[in-house]
Amino acid sequence: MNDTTVNIPEEIREEYELLAASTVEILPRDEFVQKLLKSRQTGRPLRIKYGADPSAPDIHLGHSVPIRKLKQFQDLGHQVVFLIGDYTARIGDPSGKNAARPRLSKEQVSKNAETYLDQIFKILDRSRTEVVFNSTWLEKMDVSATIELMSKFTVSQMLEREDFHKRFESEVPIYLHEFIYPLLQGYDSIAIRADVELGGTDQKFNLLVGRELQREAGMEPQCIMTMPLLVGLDGVNKMSKSLGNYIGITEPPRDMFGKAMSIPDEIMWDYFELVVGLPAHEVAQLRDAVAEGKVHPRDMKERLAKSIVALYHGPEAAEAEAEEFRARFTLRVFPDETAEKITLSVTEAPTLVKLLLALKAVPSAREAQRLIQQGGVKFFECPAGVQLQMESQEGRLAAARAPLSPGVYKIKIGKTRFATVTLSEK
Repeated sequence: MNDTTVNIPEEIREEYELLAASTVEILPRDEFVQKLLKSRQTGRPLRIKYGADPSAPDIHLGHSVPIRKLKQFQDLGHQVVFLIGDYTARIGDPSGKNAARPRLSKEQVSKNAETYLDQIFKILDRSRTEVVFNSTWLEKMDVSATIELMSKFTVSQMLEREDFHKRFESEVPIYLHEFIYPLLQGYDSIAIRADVELGGTDQKFNLLVGRELQREAGMEPQCIMTMPLLVGLDGVNKMSKSLGNYIGITEPPRDMFGKAMSIPDEIMWDYFELVVGLPAHEVAQLRDAVAEGKVHPRDMKERLAKSIVALYHGPEAAEAEAEEFRARFTLRVFPDETAEKITLSVTEAPTLVKLLLALKAVPSAREAQRLIQQGGVKFFECPAGVQLQMESQEGRLAAARAPLSPGVYKIKIGKTRFATVTLSEK
């Protein structure tokens, strides 16, 4: 961030620089500086809001980016308010989407929310975290109060939001309940009297709505802090469970390590900074070491994988997985003991493409074809009589369409996944 236009008092410079690191924007920066200064002078901690809708049961490394920033605020003595959007999850946040999100039932949301707290406390200090549920106040909002809230913004203001604007221009339906989502998120900031709200860059509009609604309510408006969106394992899209390009923070060490080793080289530097928390200048030194040939990219990737596993499972588990991973790929043998054991019927997996889909290794048949064609699938063993030639492009194209017979298949998918698949006749 370029802070040449902001005067940072020396007494809060260190605090400001730590909090500003790895952020995309702080708006308005001068107000944020004044909030930090006032907090230091009065001894009143700032209330730092972060909201998460429990639209899925697991938290992944993409979610950890703003949560780790919350931990920095917490370690500096500020009050973190973790908001579970159990009410807004039933509406569905349209941010960054080109279509309406599926709506969830109250039962689905409650079930997902059960897992969130245990997971966030892998990062945050439970004893110093205030947890709130926005159903506490939003369920009490009657029609009059809802209409009053909706009167604060116009349709044209809502259409200024990039995703709404694109959908409007493309004549993709925008439903009225989607317009109310940013207003409800903004009202949450009034309810908890937030001083600062964190979110991803795709949340900027919603965060600013909270600021304006607080001003309308006669409160000192919150500052907003946007964090980068972590690119997933595919190297293209934002990390997302629906896309299958994620690493869950509660995954077993082996899965976590293996997935981390599949992170594309060009984006692993973001993981060092955003997930592991290395300062930007240290990440730059690591990048230079690889560029100058002093360190092999694979060794740097192993360092990253060990760092990620150590965060959530401890250094001993990280070292154990590194040794096991090295042994697997040095010996080039099928790891019978550690491979997944899966039983399917030929009906479920009549071809290799269908098998990859049944194993949830890919999100679509097209992605399965691409993985096979690029040599991302290797067979160590097939049933007698089954010939799958994967060495040439022609052989891989034929293998993708060839019928599979009942029996045992020992298969490697991608760089790290091994599975012993037993196909039964029924």
